[in-house]
Amino acid sequence: MEEASEVGSNQSILEHLNDLRVRLTWAAVALIVATVISFIFAEQILNFLMRPYNASVIGGATLQTLRPTEGIETFFKVALLSGAIIAMPIILYQFWLFISPGLTDQEKKYVYIFIPSALVLFLLGIAFAWFILAPAAIFFLANFMTNIFKTDWTGQEYISFVTRMLFWMGVAFELPIVVYFVARVGIITAEWLRSQWRFAIVGVAVLAAMITPSIDPVTMLLTMAPLLVLYLLSIVLAKVGQRQYEHSIAI
Repeated sequence: MEEASEVGSNQSILEHLNDLRVRLTWAAVALIVATVISFIFAEQILNFLMRPYNASVIGGATLQTLRPTEGIETFFKVALLSGAIIAMPIILYQFWLFISPGLTDQEKKYVYIFIPSALVLFLLGIAFAWFILAPAAIFFLANFMTNIFKTDWTGQEYISFVTRMLFWMGVAFELPIVVYFVARVGIITAEWLRSQWRFAIVGVAVLAAMITPSIDPVTMLLTMAPLLVLYLLSIVLAKVGQRQYEHSIAI
C-alpha cells in the first residue's frame, strides 16, 4: 500500500486534473463514435423496443408524436443510449486507467476482473429488465382500465420509459462489483452492510421507484427482488474484499 501511496503522491493536483481530462476525452470520443455507428441501426432498434408495446396492445400499435421534433428527438435518444452501451467497455477501461496510478502492481491486476465483471453485470441487468420487468410493466399499464383509458402512447414517453428502465437496471446490477472494490480498499466492511439492512430495504424501494415509475405492486416487487439479491451478494463480496484488504495490510 505504501508503493501505491508514493506513486499517487508524486502526481500534483494539476497532473491529476490533466489525467482526468484525458480519460474523459477518450471516453467521450468512444461514446461519439459508438453513437454515430448506432445511427445506422437506430430504426431497427426502435422497432425492437416496440415489441413489448405491440405484444401488450390488442392488434398491435404505433406510437404517436405530438410535436414536430418529437420523432427525431426520440431517434437521437435511442442512438445515444445504444452508443453508451456499445462504448461501455472503453468507458470502464478509461475509469480504471484514471484510478490505477493509486494502486499497487498487485491491485492493478484486478482490471482483468473489474471490466469483464462490470460489463457482464450491466448486460445482465439490461436482460432482466427487457425479458422480465419491461413486459410485465408495459402489459399492466397498457391494459389498465381499457374501458376508460385508450392506450395510445407518444413515442418520446414510451421510449424514455423503456430505455430508462433498461439503462438504470443495468447500472443497478453493477452494485456487487462496486461494493467489492470499495471493501477491497478498506472503505466499508461486510459487517457494516449487514447492520444497515433496514436502510438498504428503504433504499432499494426508492431505487425501484426511480427505475420504473409504475406504482403497481407487481412491477415494484419484480424490480425490488433482484436488487435485494444483489445487496446480499454485495455483502458476500464485501467480506471477500475485506479479507484481502486486511491481508495486504498485514503484509
